[in-house]
Amino acid sequence: MSFSIRLTAEEKSLAESYARLNSMALGEAFKRALFEKIEDEYDIAVADEAYREYVDGGRKSRPISELWSELDL
Repeated sequence: MSFSIRLTAEEKSLAESYARLNSMALGEAFKRALFEKIEDEYDIAVADEAYREYVDGGRKSRPISELWSELDL
């Protein structure tokens, strides 16, 4: 699959500099950036859901010092 995007001259220059800096083709730079963004958004969604489950489950945090005492550390 291929696609095209319109960039300003400044955006194109920045993207090309980034690709050169990372020793990759421009297309690969965009592909990596896209999938990194997708992974980041997915991780945030999973973390938000886990936190909601934690809060909705009535769990509460406690100071680390309590855990250390419990473990005799």
